[in-house]
Amino acid sequence: MSKNKKIIFGLSLVAVAIMIMFFSTMPSAGSKEISIDELLTGNYKDEYVLTQGLLKEDSVKWDADKIELTFEIADEESSSSLPIIYNGVKPDNFSEDVIVIVEGFIKDDGVFEAEKVQTKCPSKYEGEDTENYDAKMHKNMNENKQDE
Repeated sequence: MSKNKKIIFGLSLVAVAIMIMFFSTMPSAGSKEISIDELLTGNYKDEYVLTQGLLKEDSVKWDADKIELTFEIADEESSSSLPIIYNGVKPDNFSEDVIVIVEGFIKDDGVFEAEKVQTKCPSKYEGEDTENYDAKMHKNMNENKQDE
């Protein structure tokens, strides 16, 4: 094998190794997106998974000293709920009617140990219902916010 072919072969191996390391270290690369109902079946122990649901606002407990957040999310289509524990900063807009996306592992006791928590407001990310849009109500809401 000539010197040029050896160099090209070596550089190719290095490039492949870097790509493998890059993709395998991304947390979402190894996660499966599943519903809360599927997660509660117990078939996903020790697997890194992603799930989402509506926040149960009355279940939120924030411990600022431990930087620990516990809460529950409910499946949008069934009555199933999932208790979650997260060690990290409480996300912004963590309130009622927020969809919470969590990534992590389900423990043996049925509590989901989240490594990543994100929120999204349905009204912010979904298309507006223009047929039932009430401009007067929207204007009043904005005026009330400005008065506060």
